[in-house]
Amino acid sequence: MADQQAKAAKAQARAAKKAEKARKKASTDPADMGRMRQIGRAYQLTHEHDKALPYLIGAAFVLPIVAFWAFHYVWDHPIYLTLLGITVGVLLAMIMLVQRAKKATFKRYAGQAGSAEVALQMLPKQWVSTPVIAANRQLDAVHRTLGPGGLVLIGEGEPGRLKALLAGEVKKHERVAYGVTVTTIIMGEKPGQVPLSKLAEHIKKLPKTLQPNQITDIRQRLRALDAVRPQVPVPKGPMPTSPRQAKGSRQAMRGR
Repeated sequence: MADQQAKAAKAQARAAKKAEKARKKASTDPADMGRMRQIGRAYQLTHEHDKALPYLIGAAFVLPIVAFWAFHYVWDHPIYLTLLGITVGVLLAMIMLVQRAKKATFKRYAGQAGSAEVALQMLPKQWVSTPVIAANRQLDAVHRTLGPGGLVLIGEGEPGRLKALLAGEVKKHERVAYGVTVTTIIMGEKPGQVPLSKLAEHIKKLPKTLQPNQITDIRQRLRALDAVRPQVPVPKGPMPTSPRQAKGSRQAMRGR
């Protein structure tokens, strides 16, 4: 009896492990992917919006190898120099992929409502971001991030409508995070606004005003504020722009 139960438990564990492996293999979540698969996925998505990517990565990889190998005429260690060139080439190719991937991501989501969330995801771990804490029917939205540079509210949408929306959120946050200055940013391409592609860097460059213990304290207070908020009827993340996708998003907003 005990042997049968042990065999059944082992079979169940093997089945669960196999199912989990199959789930991860089919998943598009980077957290479920291995390093090489993550790189392959990043390349695939970037290449869709950046047709020059393979040539740029190829050049970044090959040029250091050629340069280091040519240097063996000065320093007679061709094998060592070639290996060093390969190492540098791989590093430069990865740097090139990361930089082009960022640009392609911004290009992919530019102009979509909710696209500020893409930039907030690129902030360091010290920053805690909450997308779409407030919004209106025109899909103007306010996002929030909290980190070493302080408490920041990011407005996304039509500036005239955002003025009242941001002002209301500033008052709410100042009452909860008393003593902390709330910084506001409007994302956009017009003068005085911050473009999507520069939003993360702009936030990271804000003067450091908060220590880790202060961030933790303010974060707990913000949870109390969020707990009494009515649920914002806007899907998280960038809104699709194609008519078919937009129809699905409107249905999600209605709770279907």
